[in-house]
Amino acid sequence: MTTQHDTILLIGHGSRESEGNDEIHRFVAQWRTRQPGWNIQVCFIEFAPPSLHDGLLQAAAGSARVLVLPLILNAAGHVKMEIPEAIEHARAHCPGTEFLYGPHLTACDPILAVLRRNLRQCMATLDMPDPTTTGVVLLGRGASDRQANGDVAKMARWLMEETDHELVDLAFTGITWPRLERVVQRQVQLGMKQVVVLPYYLFTGTLMQRIARQVEHLRQQYPQVRFAQASYFGFEKEIFALLEQRVADLRAGVQDSRLPCDGCKYRELAHDLGHGHSHAHTHAPVPATDAVVHLHQHDHGHSHAPAHGEHHPHSHGVLTA
Repeated sequence: MTTQHDTILLIGHGSRESEGNDEIHRFVAQWRTRQPGWNIQVCFIEFAPPSLHDGLLQAAAGSARVLVLPLILNAAGHVKMEIPEAIEHARAHCPGTEFLYGPHLTACDPILAVLRRNLRQCMATLDMPDPTTTGVVLLGRGASDRQANGDVAKMARWLMEETDHELVDLAFTGITWPRLERVVQRQVQLGMKQVVVLPYYLFTGTLMQRIARQVEHLRQQYPQVRFAQASYFGFEKEIFALLEQRVADLRAGVQDSRLPCDGCKYRELAHDLGHGHSHAHTHAPVPATDAVVHLHQHDHGHSHAPAHGEHHPHSHGVLTA
């Protein structure tokens, strides 16, 4: 087998709808066309093969280095806990391969550019393209992680700063609040004549189908209001460019090009306390003194373990990023 110096492993979330998983495979095919000299592979966190663990081991075969890139918008439990655990497992099984873990797509100007373009396209379909009477709802997936939800809130604020819309709200399809129906109700009460729903999603799946049903229900509930719904945005040029920048930064060893959760003892402590995923491998226990020191010094700017009373992002029946 020809040895490849780098393998780029793209990690998709995975969907119960095969169409969503097929779209990720098409995304990878397009990326390979853009970068024909790169060895690009793909795996999924759940619902589709190859699994996260299988994907990491397959990527390591014949490669000196694996660049792991989450094709995920916001960092919740999967990005902060599950993927780093799987990487540790792969490192133990493939000691001759280096694994570098890049950041998720995150809230950033390229994503904002996609949202602004989707908003402009929706406004062009409305009878009265007046931003002062058109409410905007940025609709995210929802997580138990406050930073992940906060990133969606940040994008909503950025969208308001960069447009003439006076009312840009956020809503979530699950886990956290507010939900789409309540936000639309408030916007109508405030006098909005039109509402644009901007899904904060990369690819299709069961949730995108649910959003379409919800918007149709809202049309019937508020016949005096015009609604426009944008699509997801996984195939936009900005997404490819973001991933290519992640690859370039990892290869160049740029500061902060690696996700801080890779090798984080705070995550290990959370796992030992029962907040992590259960895999075939286990972490070595974190000494109590080290754990306490790391808890006080941890400055990644995110919370790995849910606060008391919150739903854990990996509990059954909830959605995670």
